Formats: sequence, structure tokens, C-alpha cells
Amino acid sequence: MKRIAFAALAALAATSASAADMAASNYTKAPAMAAVASWTGFYAGLNVGYGFNDPVATFTANDVVSNSIIGNVGTAASPVAYDVKGVLGGAQAGYNWQVSPNWLIGFEADFQGSDIKGSAASPYAVIGRPGQIEAQQNVEWFGTLRARAGLLATNKLLVYGTGGFAYGSVREDSILSNTIGFTAVAGGGGVSAVCAAAAACYTGPTTKILTGYAVGGGFEYAAWRNVSLKAEYLYVNLGSSNVTSTAPATPGTTASTIGTHFSDLDFHVVRVGANYHF
Repeated sequence: MKRIAFAALAALAATSASAADMAASNYTKAPAMAAVASWTGFYAGLNVGYGFNDPVATFTANDVVSNSIIGNVGTAASPVAYDVKGVLGGAQAGYNWQVSPNWLIGFEADFQGSDIKGSAASPYAVIGRPGQIEAQQNVEWFGTLRARAGLLATNKLLVYGTGGFAYGSVREDSILSNTIGFTAVAGGGGVSAVCAAAAACYTGPTTKILTGYAVGGGFEYAAWRNVSLKAEYLYVNLGSSNVTSTAPATPGTTASTIGTHFSDLDFHVVRVGANYHF
């Protein structure tokens, strides 16, 4: 009986060991989550945002006729401040070099369609009747070419600064109108203005390409292996500009003009976007 019991115990032990070996051989450890791939490489994406600021316009009489309307010849009238603001959206593309586990450098270009615009008016009076001269400014589109440098706070989160060249198409105008019509001739018939009632008289619409600079910073997060999400702030300065508004003139005379100086067209941009990394 002892021999039989011993044999049974031995068989049971062998069976248990075999089962343990089979369980061990069938178990596979779950792989560790793969680290985010290197940030090095090309990327492209889309963004949407908002731009805003409060520049200043100054009006200057250029001759005796315009002086009789808005003030001293060659002397700037009181500046008027106004808001420029509006939505924007566009695309960006660039290249990153991850120069170390924690540092990244690169460059980026972006192009934005824009509805950033604003206007301001200054009142005046002719023969006791009210009128106004209005400055208008509209950023139709703009773009930047910038360097980027940043810190990888984690392998997924980039905190960066950026700066470089900015350019944009800006439409500007300065419009003088009055509630009554009048004809003004001065300087022995040398300078004149013919203004209809309740209509634009002096006008100077112009569209020009302005250039300047952009600086800012932001955050970019690698949400998926090839897709990152970003939030960014930029300060864009496209410089100052001047517009000359001209009135209709009587035959044989020189048209009266008014000069408008627009201070630096600078605005703040806040935007969010997404990039695809190739």
C-alpha cells in the first residue's frame, strides 16, 4: 500500500509540474506602450484663430482747401484710435529637428486668410453742417516665415518660442463726407474740391503689401503617433503706412488732398490648430 500511495503522489506531482510548464509557456507578457516617435521631420496642418488691436490714424490737410475743412495745412489733426479685429484661418507647414531628448529647433511658414478690420471717424463742420472723415483698414491676408525653438517638457509636450518675418495685404482708405454739397476753390483757382451732399468726397482707396515681423510662442501636444494639437500666440507688426485722399476738382484746377497716417498695423493673434507629421 505504501508503494502504491507513493507512486500516486509522484504521478500527481509530475502532472502538476507539467501543467505549470504549459501555463508558463502559454502566457505572453503585454508589450510596453511604445514611446512617441522622434519629432524630427516635416509636418503640415490647419489652424483657426482671432486677431485684434487698437491702432491710431492721423489726418493732415495738404492745401488751403482741405485746411478749411479739417485744420491747419501740414499739421496733423487729432489722432483717432480704433479697433481692428476679426477671425482668421489658414495653413502651416514646417520642419523639426529634435537635437536632443529635450530640445527641438525648426522652421515654419504659415498663410492666413483674414477678416481683421476696423475704422474710426473724426467729425468736422462746413458752413455749420456736420461731416466726418473716416479711416478704414482691412487685413485681407497675411503670412509669416519663422524659426522655432522649444523644450520637450515630456516626450509628448513641446513648449516653444518663435519669431521671424511677416507680410500681408492691407486695404486702406480715408473718406471725407458731408451732409451738404459744396464747391471750394482757393489759391486763385489753383486748388479746388467739389463735394456732393451726403456722399463720399475725398477718397483714397489703396491696397498694398506691408512687411514686418512676428514673435510669439505656444504649446504643441502629440495626441496620436502622427497628429499633434497646438495652441499659439503671435504678435504681428506690419509697420505704418500713409494714404492720400483726393477730392473731385473743377476743370483747370488741382484737386485738393488730405493725408492720412496709419500708425503701426500691429495685432495680437491667438489660434489653435492641428499638424500631421510625415
